[in-house]
Amino acid sequence: MIIDSDAAVPIRPPFWRSLYAQVLIAIALGIALGAFAPDIATQLKPLGDAFIKLVKMIIAPVIFLTVVTGIAGLRDLGELGRVALKTFGYFLVMSTFALIVGLIVANVVQPGAGMHIAPAALDTSHIAEYAQKAHDQSLTAFLMNVIPTTLVSALSEGEILQVLFVAILFGIALSLSGARGAPVLDLLEQLTAVVFRLVGMLMKAAPIGAFGAMAFTIGKFGVGTLANLGGLILCFYLTSLAFIFIVLGGVSWAAGFSIFRLIAYLKDELLLVLGTSSSESALPNLMAKMERAGCDKPVVGLVVPTGYSFNLDGTNIYMTLAALFIAQACDVDLSLGEQISLLLVAMISSKGAAGVTGAGFITLAATLSIVPSVPVAGMALILGIDRFMSECRSLTNFIGNAVATVVVARWEGALDREKLKAALG
Repeated sequence: MIIDSDAAVPIRPPFWRSLYAQVLIAIALGIALGAFAPDIATQLKPLGDAFIKLVKMIIAPVIFLTVVTGIAGLRDLGELGRVALKTFGYFLVMSTFALIVGLIVANVVQPGAGMHIAPAALDTSHIAEYAQKAHDQSLTAFLMNVIPTTLVSALSEGEILQVLFVAILFGIALSLSGARGAPVLDLLEQLTAVVFRLVGMLMKAAPIGAFGAMAFTIGKFGVGTLANLGGLILCFYLTSLAFIFIVLGGVSWAAGFSIFRLIAYLKDELLLVLGTSSSESALPNLMAKMERAGCDKPVVGLVVPTGYSFNLDGTNIYMTLAALFIAQACDVDLSLGEQISLLLVAMISSKGAAGVTGAGFITLAATLSIVPSVPVAGMALILGIDRFMSECRSLTNFIGNAVATVVVARWEGALDREKLKAALG
């Protein structure tokens, strides 16, 4: 925003200079290139990959600094436990509801009915990598992986939950250090300002990353790829939209804000998620914007990073919807008991799925490997369109975590309503 010193009236910069416009233009150009010059478009994948790596490079420091300074600034450690309890209670309710929504829609619409696919006839060579990753994703392995090898390795390896674990411990220790910890806290707060300035610098490359990622997606799979399985994609997108505007919209209304205004406030980040198919690409900006919208730093520092692993509404809808699609396509009739078993397994396996491209597919493989009724080989049916569904998963996950942050902050009395009104207005 530019200020006219004579009139003291804000002068809006040209539309094309905003990140929103640049990413939107980049996505449109990427789609056009992928459609008309797929050979060239598929070679641009490194642009999208490089941008996501740039963002992931900065995520660990952002989470560590935000959580540590937030916890150290709490009035008492009991407040931390209270925020955590409310956060995970909200996550459990909403993620379970998302799984149920996917299950209900799949039973009503039955997108896979009539395909009559024989699992033995499917080419499963392309899903071997995902099946192996799913095999490694046991509950015990997941819990053990939360603990890093060393205090520093959590930051160097960039595992979100490891960074969060170390940051919480460090923040508690800093809070208990009293006056001796004050210089350290002051240093970390100054470092936080520098790191967020770096985030702003990296975001200038967002249009390039979105262009490369979208060009590759369309060039590699083609718009025509959507034809055969378009029904499943349409069903998933409509279900996710209904979940956002009806379920999350209802939660937002009850909390005293508009889901439409929140989406408008986060439009830059949502376009970035759309272009890269990764909600992680917008994580640093989400944390900064939630603070600017009046949510206290400790709440933002706890809710957003944990939400990226435990509050994945889009992934949950996808898992039950895709699992029943595969069962219907392969003529597997699941009883109510088997569907409930699938739901319970998905409740566990969906926790800890990262917000990166393909994580939902890996989590689905983990779920199906535990539920023998649905053939894992059937995943080959949706491998080709998973990239298109990944975008919707990421967008729904992102919006769900933004809503969760405001709701938990309101419950905790840590929401500045005037700031929220100004931000969303």
